Order: sequence, then structure tokens, then C-alpha cells
Amino acid sequence: MRQDVDETLMVSYVESLRRVSREGDLQAWAAFQQSLERTVLTWLHEHPDSQAACCLQSEKHLVSLAFERLQQAVVQRQVPSEILSVVLVYLRASLNGAILEALRVFSHPGVASNSWSVGQDCLESSAIWDRLQALLSNERERRLAYLLYHCELEPPEIVRCCPNEWSDIHEVTRLRNVILKRLMNKPNR
Repeated sequence: MRQDVDETLMVSYVESLRRVSREGDLQAWAAFQQSLERTVLTWLHEHPDSQAACCLQSEKHLVSLAFERLQQAVVQRQVPSEILSVVLVYLRASLNGAILEALRVFSHPGVASNSWSVGQDCLESSAIWDRLQALLSNERERRLAYLLYHCELEPPEIVRCCPNEWSDIHEVTRLRNVILKRLMNKPNR
């Protein structure tokens, strides 16, 4: 009996994907996505970097990204929609890509938008950062300044991403104010 149910589901998945691929049927896509969300969540929880990635992005966002990548590949016919095993492998690889991308962006924040990325500007950025660190009284302040100004994280994101270092948003906000006051009271050199 269980095998009949699985075969029926597989046929249903393949039919939904065929309609998405050939007709752009969004209702078929929604049904397909909804039926596999629990499976993708299970894959997410089994991933070795899931905890770190979920500090940076919500589970829902990571799962949605995986499905978006699959949908695009199916519509562009980069993935054969009639072979469910290939679709599932692609979906899992898409989830892995979403997780790794979240971690990469966090580990190298501002790479795409950093105006101090090359040449003389890079030297100026380093000099400014050195002066900023010299104004801060301890490693904890320097770490918070890094998270706030280099990584461009807001206090709630810092508490969520670094719970071992920062467990209270009020502490982060208070220390951010201390840092800002210290910076505003020092003359430019």
C-alpha cells in the first residue's frame, strides 16, 4: 500500500513539474512546493552548516531560495522535469547553494558594495579602521564596532547571529551608544 502511495505522489510531482515547465502553471508549482517543503526543511536541519546559516537567514527564506532556483531551472528547461530523482538532487543542491551563499555573504560582508575595495581607497579604509580601533577601550567594543560598521549588522541581527557573545539587545544598543559618543568626542587627525 505504501509503495502505491509513493508511486502516486511521484506521478503527481512529475505531472506538476511538467505543467510548470510547459505551461508556466503557478498553481501546479505551489502544490509541488508545498508538498516538498517538509522534506527540504529536513535537509536543511541535517546540513552541517544549518545552524550558522539560520542565524543569518530564516529557515523559510533559505527553503524559498532553494525552490526559486529549482523553479527557474525547470522553466528554463535546465533540469529534466520528468525525472523526479534529478529534480530532487537539483533541489537539494539548490538548498546547499542557498546555505553557502548566506554564509559567504556574512563572512565577506560588503564585498559587492564596498567602495573601499581597491588601491588607495583600501589603504584609506585600513587607516580609518586603525584609528577607530585605537579610540575603543577594549576588545569587546572593537568586536561590536566591527559587527556594526564593517558587517553592517543591526543590534537584533547581532544578538541573533552571535548569541554566545551578545545575548541582550539592550546591551548591544547601550554599547553602540558608548562607541558613538567616544567617536564624536575625539577630534579628527
